[in-house]
Amino acid sequence: MSYDVIVIGSGPGGYICAIRCAQLGLKTAIVEKYKSLGGTCLNVGCIPSKALLDSSERYFNAVHQMGNHGINIGKIEVDPKKMFDRKKNVVDTVSKGVAYLMSKNKIDVHYGLGSFVDSTHLKVTGDSGESIFESKYFVIATGSKPVTPAAFNYDKKRVITSTEALSLGEIPKSMVVIGAGVIGLELGSVFARLGTKIDVVEFSDKAIGTMDHDCGKELQKVLKKEGFTFHLNHAVTSVKATKSKVSVEFKANESEEVKKLEADYCLIAIGRRPYTDGLHPEAAGVIVDEKGRIEVGDHLRTNVPNIFAIGDVVRGAMLAHKAEEEGVFVAEMIAGQKPHINYNLIPGVVYTWPEVAGVGETEDQLKARGAAYKLGKFPFKALGRAKASGDEAGFVKVLADKNTDEILGVHMIGPRAADLIAEGVVAMEYRASAEDIGIISHAHPTYTEAIKEAALDATGKRPLNI
Repeated sequence: MSYDVIVIGSGPGGYICAIRCAQLGLKTAIVEKYKSLGGTCLNVGCIPSKALLDSSERYFNAVHQMGNHGINIGKIEVDPKKMFDRKKNVVDTVSKGVAYLMSKNKIDVHYGLGSFVDSTHLKVTGDSGESIFESKYFVIATGSKPVTPAAFNYDKKRVITSTEALSLGEIPKSMVVIGAGVIGLELGSVFARLGTKIDVVEFSDKAIGTMDHDCGKELQKVLKKEGFTFHLNHAVTSVKATKSKVSVEFKANESEEVKKLEADYCLIAIGRRPYTDGLHPEAAGVIVDEKGRIEVGDHLRTNVPNIFAIGDVVRGAMLAHKAEEEGVFVAEMIAGQKPHINYNLIPGVVYTWPEVAGVGETEDQLKARGAAYKLGKFPFKALGRAKASGDEAGFVKVLADKNTDEILGVHMIGPRAADLIAEGVVAMEYRASAEDIGIISHAHPTYTEAIKEAALDATGKRPLNI
């Protein structure tokens, strides 16, 4: 069978790309190794983690916050089986939704491992055997897998990654998290809220080091209150597991003194690697770099003109929404259009509570390039809406060009930051100034007023509510 486009991988980048290709009149197929569509994000990433984050947040609020609102519930217990079953139901529902979208858009779905025969043919090996498909164009969207160094003795039982943590089915008494990045802190937060003692071992001196430094410090302060213990500037030297426990040895980067932690589980959360196992891109002549990434040019085209690659398998941030934008971009490129992506305006989010979000350059990045900038900041504790809901931790920071007032970055930690950051993205996409945001009417009382107040501060005007 022959197609205009075959997309390899059905994660957010892949299935969105396939849909846009079909919308543009291209005969499209999608190849998926696993039995359910949606990739890592839907099955063992974004969606299940947010389901558990929401469940654990509700429990935590019921135990610690509702009494402040005059709501007395009595004894509260966690039903781990029901909580994890709900997560599974959410995943199943969304996966079926993706399958429906494939059918609606007349996209053929082939289940099995896709591997290149050459630059125009793909072999798919599934339960029913092997099939070979021809296509004018291919889009590689095979995603990523957790990094699991051999020294950490990853066994999927006591030494786990996010994949196993999302289906743990129990609330452990203790857990060591290796890595203070987004995945480690989000999943650590899930279990900490439910009563697990969390120790985080991080090689660098920062939590969520790729994001705004002040946001990372504020998040660390909040998580400490929830029971986290942070061991920053430490390197893990050994991870050993028994049937019921795990021991983690580590030492400070400037010391030879070995420390030891024992816990029920060790969660490895030190990053992800591009995943091309079994794809055989070399058979099509596609170049893979030293980090395992598919090499692409500015238009996400590989060195083979009819083969593109998107998402976690190429350079850049490993974010579902980045992959989606690239999927649409490639579909429109194949159709002869001239699409656009501004990678500086892809927001980053941490779904802890409070949430952390940012778009554009951080202060550290501005300082590194010697940019003249000005800063505006506003704390949520001074905001009426945050007072009313009891969500007073955090702040909004607006960074603007010192001379032109154009917004260069927006960073925040606070309630619903994951949603609020969209205002910063829109503003920066249209090259708004801090003054533009400061003079726009924001509904009262809302969390968005913190953005207006921070923008006013950046312009040199005084915020109105502090």
